[in-house]
Amino acid sequence: MNDSPGCPLADVAATYGPRLSECSSEPGLVAALDQHEAAVCDALVPARRGARRRAVGREELGDYVLGFTDRLAEVAWVEPAGHDFATLRLTAVCRLIRDHGLLGTAS
Repeated sequence: MNDSPGCPLADVAATYGPRLSECSSEPGLVAALDQHEAAVCDALVPARRGARRRAVGREELGDYVLGFTDRLAEVAWVEPAGHDFATLRLTAVCRLIRDHGLLGTAS
């Protein structure tokens, strides 16, 4: 699967993907990532009573990322050295990208 220039998932994976390894050794950050990942999935794929959750799609996750990063730009957010709500959310998006193979390569 080829990525078009400016693909929001490719940009997020390149920027926040390295944070996945930072978070993997800290139990508190792993738990926070789990919660953020669940929140993104719930926003994209609302749970249906008795139904299995379907996989997250590339287009819908890309739309989510565009909306989320547009809001960050509106509030003039600056990425901190540590982990805040936005960096954890974007790092969780990276894990979804990786786990669902949304870039066609390992991220």
